[in-house]
Amino acid sequence: MKLRRIVALLLALLLLAGLSACSKTQESEQTAGKDSLVIAVGSEPETLDPTKGWGHGNSPIVQSTLVKYTAQLNFENDLATEYHLSDDGLTWTFLLRDDAYFTDGEKVTASDVAFTLETAKAAQGSVDLTYMEHAIAQDDRTVVITLSKPTSIFLNTLASVGIVPRHAYGEDYGMHPIGSGPYRFVEWKPQEQILFTANEDYYGQVPSIKNVTVVFMSEDAALAAVQAGEVDVAYSSATLGTTKVDGYHVVAIPSVDNRGFTLPMLPNEGQTTESGAPIGNDVTCNLEVRQAIACAVDRQQIVDFVLNGFGRPAYSENDGLPWNNPEVQIETDVEAAKQLLSDAGWADTDGDGILEKDGVKAEFTCMYPSGDSARQAIAMAAAEQVAKIGIQINVEGTGWDVIMQRMFSEAVLMGWGSSSPNESYYLYRSEGALLDDFYNPEGYQSAVTDAYLHAAMEALTVEEANANWRNAQWNGVTGTSMKGECPWVWIVNLDHVTYVRDGLSIGNQPIHGHGHGFSLIQNLNEWSWAE
Repeated sequence: MKLRRIVALLLALLLLAGLSACSKTQESEQTAGKDSLVIAVGSEPETLDPTKGWGHGNSPIVQSTLVKYTAQLNFENDLATEYHLSDDGLTWTFLLRDDAYFTDGEKVTASDVAFTLETAKAAQGSVDLTYMEHAIAQDDRTVVITLSKPTSIFLNTLASVGIVPRHAYGEDYGMHPIGSGPYRFVEWKPQEQILFTANEDYYGQVPSIKNVTVVFMSEDAALAAVQAGEVDVAYSSATLGTTKVDGYHVVAIPSVDNRGFTLPMLPNEGQTTESGAPIGNDVTCNLEVRQAIACAVDRQQIVDFVLNGFGRPAYSENDGLPWNNPEVQIETDVEAAKQLLSDAGWADTDGDGILEKDGVKAEFTCMYPSGDSARQAIAMAAAEQVAKIGIQINVEGTGWDVIMQRMFSEAVLMGWGSSSPNESYYLYRSEGALLDDFYNPEGYQSAVTDAYLHAAMEALTVEEANANWRNAQWNGVTGTSMKGECPWVWIVNLDHVTYVRDGLSIGNQPIHGHGHGFSLIQNLNEWSWAE
């Protein structure tokens, strides 16, 4: 029987027996000197193999990385003690520490690093190393990586690619990983739980919490488990985060886990994608419609009333990150939105409250994935606000397979968010438009933006890269932002609402990317129980 069913059954028995969760005093006694914990998350990984995406965007914890993120999204050395970049931006040379060992006792060498990167490149998964020519171990402690072109995001990629052991890597590695990180893998019961234990031979700070169980539960089941005192940490949601539970406190972790409308930019002219999905929408293809929607949405109101305050307004895919352009922020202005539409010839000619132009009604459908209550609530709240300017958005829940076929011709309440600027590149590059992929289904294409994106990717300094990322958003005239071509109407950034048992510190959490789950535990070796 799945663990979530066991928890639900146990909760029911406790309630029937009239038992309640332990008091704060009891819990503080229980947590004193504790060295174990149970964490409930909603999403289960497909693999624990970094070459196939495990740890993508985060620290993989079982494996070490060459470099790692600080909580401020700067880089610091991990396996590497130093690194150098050639003047032409094509050759990276890393010197490795001499005291790192895999948990099977074998030393971590440059050969393992080269093998990991070559394997990740060949896998062609979520780790994009298409720009890497090759990685070669020069000796046991020196690895030389050659790129086909300068790539400013290379360190971002390396910060989430855990190094695997060449001598112990096989097809089942993803289910039984060996690494040199702060935690050792113990056991994985699919659809139930993963067990980790502290790596006592770790070269860095050995975790004070020795045994960790990660269980997979829906948000409702996780809250029930919190109320029953069965878990120590649980991911929840904005809609559930106001529930008070004795012995626990709620931590609202800031994120760039954003939500917004993708709006098809091309007219409906009978075109289809390669898979046959229809392209184009005769309403959202109009810039004034997209910008009017952006102006009409009251983001703070949605944060306050839909998300119960657990979030912040969103104006881009990377709000608050070092490469964000702060000039992309816009004000809610319903009258300005109405004026935009009026100036472009939209009018309510038949008195039904919906504008029209050239026989086209300002009405379209926005899809969201069924079962996602937060996306549904955000979409419905925004649609209600937009109705005030004469645009009718019909909100529809459906499956991702259906969304995949309709998202090139209809709006989607989509979400992204990453601690790497390469997300901007994939969201907006012209060559990625309309490719039967969730990136750029709106069909945004711009030679100006492409020039900035490519310049950012090939920059030799962080400062140069960030200047180009910002210009791609808004250069004062055009860009990807809502002030510019507005392929997206960004609405909110979610807080990752987390129940934490009193007496437990979850450390200095770095800003989270899209999705719940393992971004929470990337700093697990910093967690501790109060003495």
